[in-house]
Amino acid sequence: MTEESLSQEHRTFQPDPAFAARANGTADMYTEADADFEAFWAKQARHYVTWAKDFDQTLDWSGAPFAKWFVGGELNVAYNCLDRHVENGLGDRVAIHFEGEPGDTRTLTYADLHREVCKAANAFEALGLKKGDTVAIYLPMIPEAAIAMLACARIGAPHSVVFGGFSAEALHTRILDADSKLVITADGGFRRGAPSALKPAVDAALEHGEHPVQKVVVIQRTKQETAMVEGRDVWWHDIVDGASEEHTAQPHDSEHPLFILYTSGTTGKPKGIFHTSGGYLTQVAYTNSVVHDVHPDSDVFWCTADVGWVTGHSYIVYGPLANGATQLMYEGTPDTPHQGRWWELIQKYQVSVLYTAPTAIRTCMKWGHEIPMKFDLSSLRLLGSVGEPINPEAWLWYRKYIGGDKAPIVDTWWQTETGAIMISPLPGVTTLEPGSAQKPIPGVSAEILDDEGQPLTEAEKVGYLVLTKPWPAMLRGIWGDPERYKETYWSRFGEKYYFAGDGAKYDKDGNIWLLGRVDDVMNVSGHRLSTTEIESALVSHPHVAEAAVVGASDETTGQAVCAFVILRLGGEHQTDDNEDIITELRNHVAKEIGPIAKPRQIMIVPELPKTRSGKIMRRLLKDVAENREMGDVTTLTDSSVMSLIKSGMASGATE
Repeated sequence: MTEESLSQEHRTFQPDPAFAARANGTADMYTEADADFEAFWAKQARHYVTWAKDFDQTLDWSGAPFAKWFVGGELNVAYNCLDRHVENGLGDRVAIHFEGEPGDTRTLTYADLHREVCKAANAFEALGLKKGDTVAIYLPMIPEAAIAMLACARIGAPHSVVFGGFSAEALHTRILDADSKLVITADGGFRRGAPSALKPAVDAALEHGEHPVQKVVVIQRTKQETAMVEGRDVWWHDIVDGASEEHTAQPHDSEHPLFILYTSGTTGKPKGIFHTSGGYLTQVAYTNSVVHDVHPDSDVFWCTADVGWVTGHSYIVYGPLANGATQLMYEGTPDTPHQGRWWELIQKYQVSVLYTAPTAIRTCMKWGHEIPMKFDLSSLRLLGSVGEPINPEAWLWYRKYIGGDKAPIVDTWWQTETGAIMISPLPGVTTLEPGSAQKPIPGVSAEILDDEGQPLTEAEKVGYLVLTKPWPAMLRGIWGDPERYKETYWSRFGEKYYFAGDGAKYDKDGNIWLLGRVDDVMNVSGHRLSTTEIESALVSHPHVAEAAVVGASDETTGQAVCAFVILRLGGEHQTDDNEDIITELRNHVAKEIGPIAKPRQIMIVPELPKTRSGKIMRRLLKDVAENREMGDVTTLTDSSVMSLIKSGMASGATE
């Protein structure tokens, strides 16, 4: 099968019997969870978590939509991620293989990580940090990010990790909203072959006048010249290196806040999503086991996310470490110093489970399958996808060229708000359908509703994804704003349903297909069209590497389809005159989906506007398509991309 024809044939993939024989997830889990939902979660909580005091009630939903899970239980999250493994004789097991972008490496065993977290906890307490205080963490992808998070968890100080790519203004807003007493940062990190400063953004954030920050701890990573404010700023190595290695982890209530993580909307101030300790840890450990099928005694797990996002919280720090797994942490980008960097690392560390984003997969497709084929990827036995729906062609490419045509793929749907994976195939159990997240995992209940709030049963009808029962890792609210929590998530269909904000449909086999945010579900002449489906149709064309689709206002149709397309490198149609290929692509979409989906406008672009985490900023493309003033571009990897797109927009073909 050629790369060009990967998406042309419909295929499903049966579980491999050898994989299924040792898989952590089993078919009877669905039956067990359906029979007694609360008993199922109580069993997972006692299996994956060591409790200092056992809980006496699994779920208290009397204050719905505010949940309490494992009521009366007490635990320490850091103890579960570190101490108990050391106590059980696993101190010599590697916890983190770290690879810096310049090629520097560190190996931290569980004993090493435990020692460093204890020292950091003692150092933070010496600075005055106490249980209940919040801490802002603004760091690159280095082991100290995990160490700082775990030290905060140990103390009971909720952390608010702010992605290192965010601006000083974004950092300032989050520090104020969470009332953070302490900031942990670094002089900088390495990105695309050069040091990138971080500390100046902290200084700028704290120059906005009144703020709650008392101390700033600075890690020396790049050794750039760094201004230090006397009395406020301290070097990590000055306070942590000499601190005591002894620190007793005190138990905290199951509902004690573990962290706050901000999600930015297109309007309004960011929402501080907060998660608590017992329910969150239970579900991230459970899902890392049954969805990623991690076997801690033999696997090397690599989640390529940044700890600044929920994926990094759940599947770099808390899930894998609670399970005692060995993992890879990488500081840099997939193409530095060359486009085979990821595959080189998989070969070097014998990574067996890879969890990454569709954007990254499609980027690697654009570079060509010849690059991964230069490396030995035979250690990979399971692949995962996270962050947005994966189009079938990218799914098939991922399996064929990265997974050696044998590794099952788990396409996972979840959110910052859900805390952990919610909808996904179970590897070894599920017959895989490329492009679909398929079914809620055991213990999770979801439905698709129509506009009137009635459950949809008919295949291919587009509706709204809702969750129908509480789940352990669910958000406990929006920090400091309980009314906004109820209004945002529990008002669209009444307090009976959590509204995820995503469009979805069932296929004829009852699999769930996620169709992007509901504001990415367009209404064209009364027809509801998914941007994700149109993007998939465009990417299924052999000359298209990547596509982003937005709905733009149209006097005639209400909304019109506008597409932005990157052609494959070396494609025969990559010329100054794109008229023929644009016509071909418009007709291709009409053929794949129907004439109603034919884009009004297609623009061939050199790059798409992406945040530093790899998410396409479709709202900026919408601004361009509707000829509006562009919104904030500070979180983009390269803000000049938008100028290129805007200046070239007039040349896109329309009809």
